[in-house]
Amino acid sequence: MPAPSPSAVSAPGFAGHALACRRGERLVFAGLDFAVPPGGALVLTGPNGSGKSSLLRLMAGLTRPEAGMLAWNGAPIGDDPAAHRARLHFIGHQDAVKPVLTVAETLGFWAGMRGGTEVRAGLERFRLAALADWPCRLLSAGQRRRLALARLVASPAPLWLLDEPANGLDAEALADLLAAIAAQRAAGGAVVLSTHTALPIEGARELSLTAFGRRAA
Repeated sequence: MPAPSPSAVSAPGFAGHALACRRGERLVFAGLDFAVPPGGALVLTGPNGSGKSSLLRLMAGLTRPEAGMLAWNGAPIGDDPAAHRARLHFIGHQDAVKPVLTVAETLGFWAGMRGGTEVRAGLERFRLAALADWPCRLLSAGQRRRLALARLVASPAPLWLLDEPANGLDAEALADLLAAIAAQRAAGGAVVLSTHTALPIEGARELSLTAFGRRAA
């Protein structure tokens, strides 16, 4: 993917320029640029340790870059961190499911935190409606992952940041995820995700972190 110029950071959508990330004493990557326009998708690739999860955390505002800038519609996200948190969903490796709550209660809790009202739509998109009254302690790992992803539909947000979202999904659940991503993009939302396996996301840009790790070295 061609690197965006500094002017691209001011374009509509989500962008970063000259990003560097440090983890402890190690500079994980440096000189990294990206741009995701409205309706766009960016797929992060690279081996374990290349910085995919670290980049997603920077994008979410959970950690600060060592250098560079991140912008939404041209405005640095650091100017209003609360607004940036409100515009995104970040789903990492942990599913954050409480065993004592039911599936519907869990999704309702997550949606309510963001003012979302589409709990039923989230359950149906990820084939969880029949399990709505089940305590989460009874769910399999794949079902817990589907529940975590259902929040994307239950409380819409313009930016999705997904860390290996296909992990633990069977073929049907993967199809549900891809359909949700397509609907998000069709509505003008942006998606950034990391993966170790090829995903059929039409028109997605790919960003390999390997080259930026060499720059850090």
